[in-house]
Amino acid sequence: MSKQSKDLKSQGVTVIDGKSTNLVGDNIEAFKKLLTSPEIRERVADLFPNAFADGELQMDALLQDMGKYAENVEDTEHYPISWRGKAKALQHAQSPTTATLRPCVEESVGKDGKIGGFDSQNLYIEGDNLEVLKVLARSYAGQIKMIYIDPPYNTGNDFIYNDKYADGIETYLEYTGQKDDKGNDKSTKKETSGSSHSNWLSMMYPRLEYARRLLSDDGVIFISIDDNEQANLKRLCDLVFNDNFVSQIIIQNNPRGRQSDSFVATVHEYLLCYSKDINNCKLNGMSLDDEQLSEYKYSDEYGNYRLLGLRQRGSASLREDRPDMYFPIYVSNDGEVSLNHMNGWNTILPKKSDGRDGRWMWGKDKCKNEINRLVAKKIEKRNEYDIFVKDYLNRNGEIRTTKYKSIWNEKNINNQVGTQEVKKIFSNDIFQFPKSHEYLKSICEMGSEKDSIILDFFSGSGTTAHSIIQLNAEKMSNRKYIMVQLPEPCNPQNAQGKAALEANFKNIAEIGKERTRRAGKKIHDENSTVDVGFKVFKLDSSNLNKWNDKQADSVEELQKRMDGALGTMKPRRSKLDIVYEYMLKYGLPLDLNVDCIKVAGKDVYVVAGGALMVCFDNDLDKNWAEELVKLKKKLDPEV
Repeated sequence: MSKQSKDLKSQGVTVIDGKSTNLVGDNIEAFKKLLTSPEIRERVADLFPNAFADGELQMDALLQDMGKYAENVEDTEHYPISWRGKAKALQHAQSPTTATLRPCVEESVGKDGKIGGFDSQNLYIEGDNLEVLKVLARSYAGQIKMIYIDPPYNTGNDFIYNDKYADGIETYLEYTGQKDDKGNDKSTKKETSGSSHSNWLSMMYPRLEYARRLLSDDGVIFISIDDNEQANLKRLCDLVFNDNFVSQIIIQNNPRGRQSDSFVATVHEYLLCYSKDINNCKLNGMSLDDEQLSEYKYSDEYGNYRLLGLRQRGSASLREDRPDMYFPIYVSNDGEVSLNHMNGWNTILPKKSDGRDGRWMWGKDKCKNEINRLVAKKIEKRNEYDIFVKDYLNRNGEIRTTKYKSIWNEKNINNQVGTQEVKKIFSNDIFQFPKSHEYLKSICEMGSEKDSIILDFFSGSGTTAHSIIQLNAEKMSNRKYIMVQLPEPCNPQNAQGKAALEANFKNIAEIGKERTRRAGKKIHDENSTVDVGFKVFKLDSSNLNKWNDKQADSVEELQKRMDGALGTMKPRRSKLDIVYEYMLKYGLPLDLNVDCIKVAGKDVYVVAGGALMVCFDNDLDKNWAEELVKLKKKLDPEV
């Protein structure tokens, strides 16, 4: 704009610059005004958490969340945490997949622990976890109460995820060196470029995006990590989970200290916890130990209780802090308590030990309503009464717990315990750095309810599955799990990988499945009511043929395509494969029962009592249709 134009504009004269109306700018301003409504802003922030930085709307981030990308994506990366490749990582998260999950009955385990059973509500899924998360998104969005992951720590030799693919089917075979990009077998060679922080962040970003979508509104995610990526992970989670930070717990996992460290022997790692929505977040407390239980040494008709002083202690405990909580309580010589003035009774005021006026922990109305919980005890050394509150062990039908602390240093959670557990199960040391199942059991107790679904998409040796089965047996609960593991080949370059190969375990997924089978069998022998099984699914391309719409080179080529398209099912795919693919497309969870029922002589696959019914026969007649309607009405009388 010229100086003359600026002068005219300052005088209130409208200046026409020849450009069209800035519709985009006007729309953005209108949208920002719309966001002044707290309800709308909260909804937008929930749908597009990346669109806000320090409370301000970032339009570029909003457009990216909606699948729109700037021509030069790297130029738009100006969020609280940035790295080279961030926008492309988000594109990976937003790109759809045509993959599916194929049931593998022969590797599955029934509820009773028998191989080949397919009635369990637990799932074990083999495949690249980003593609698996995409496939699960429709069926499990908002359904997962707790997620735990123990991702690669990016120490330079433990990182093989490098999302340079668009579709992802069988990419794990490529990245683990089993096949090249043309599908040809080749020698194994682990991807080592993961030592880059940017590559690690690009790997984690889309997976955490899907984790957030899968969590229920009161859901939480726990992530194990060490110093190498802790700072980056914390900032990344602040971004993805919209600052719904819960806690960072220090885990003493190596009490002796790592003597190979250059300067200070590391004895710890971290457990980060974030919620889907901090306002809905609920964490369970831990069970009281024997020493804590011994405090509840008194009892009445309502149960065991301990006595807590009614006088407020610590900060904000003076009369001037809460004047309304400074009032007299009257006590008779035989210990009866009243808030009404009684002649001859002792007057008790909340005095500090230095003589200053303090205050009570409860207000006058609460004291009146809970008068039966107030107890007067004479303090002999002061020759005066003090007021206490009955604090019951059982409250609202549940035994009291205590909050988990931010430092965990129990002996049963260190790495050596986890290693010994796996060694005992397999009679050999075949897995590096497994977590202790007691450690995972504590996390599951804290973050889930008795019938929750728990997801672990870096499931490794299967510690999480083992822990959930054990927890169900001990607490008579019905927690369900979904384990996801890349079938990464066992590494012959380390002792554990070599031992695993010698024990005929080709990859990590095989170890995880077998560990869960063996642990489940032991638990089932002790408690036959627990579901110790799991359904195995494997990531693969769609079971249905896709029409090739590219121009054919010849009539013969076109005829060949048409002949191939006549059958919608790909070769070597089963009807059950198709049924489960339909379930995923319709958004039905994979733990539902699938029954094959004869209807007028035809096989009909019935999912969850008629939620979905599939028949593959072509020659269906009116009689069959009428029989199907009868079956549907029988299964669902309201139809």
